[in-house]
Amino acid sequence: MSDDSRRANPPMDPDEQAIDSALSMVKAGVPEASVSDLRGHVVGAWQRRRGIATPERSTTLTMVGGYAGSGKSELARFLGTLTAWPILDKDSITRPMVEQLLTALGADPYDRHSSLYAERVKPHEYRCLMEAAWDNLDCGISVILDAPFVSQFSDPAWMRRIFNKCRAKRVTPLIIWVECDPDSMYEYVQFRDAPRDAWKLQNWDVYAAGVDPQMRPAGPHFHVDNRHGTAVSLADRARDTLMGGGRW
Repeated sequence: MSDDSRRANPPMDPDEQAIDSALSMVKAGVPEASVSDLRGHVVGAWQRRRGIATPERSTTLTMVGGYAGSGKSELARFLGTLTAWPILDKDSITRPMVEQLLTALGADPYDRHSSLYAERVKPHEYRCLMEAAWDNLDCGISVILDAPFVSQFSDPAWMRRIFNKCRAKRVTPLIIWVECDPDSMYEYVQFRDAPRDAWKLQNWDVYAAGVDPQMRPAGPHFHVDNRHGTAVSLADRARDTLMGGGRW
């Protein structure tokens, strides 16, 4: 390599190499989204946290979706720790409201599988989540949303509305879908032992039969293959490297 080439492409330091390796798990979906653009937003935010002068990019709406136990929350937390963008977790924001509403409707407060929940509660959960996101974005604060987004990402009309609203607000949407295998999902759901997962664990075969392994968002997106926990392992290795250097 020539001296000019080395100056144009300086070698990455170990921290950036770890982040670059972890971000290699994010692939362009179909329709495609720009992986280099996503990496630029994430690494740029991380560099600014370290005091490295880099050009400011547009405000971003990062939406991390996937089935229960897919590893989406771990991925969202990894991205949030790198960038310092706030994470809005649907369950953290809406769980008390949802449990009270279900109780008022005469249902199990931990119901997440019935038609009553799907028709009369879930739409309000996502509305609360999105309103909180827009409040931050309107202040120029990038956010990461952590929610299943299964029916939302599957709906072309819903996706068009999100992209159109982002365009109007000059916000960059980054849609990430996390794929996982049923065995790994079961292991994680069992490990977290949340009351809202009781029905899933008791009826896992029924729940797993409704999981579509070919599910992909109906718009430009990124895809993360976390079957057998491979993507989360990459993120964990990057976190260990950064923490080991005392720069996390």
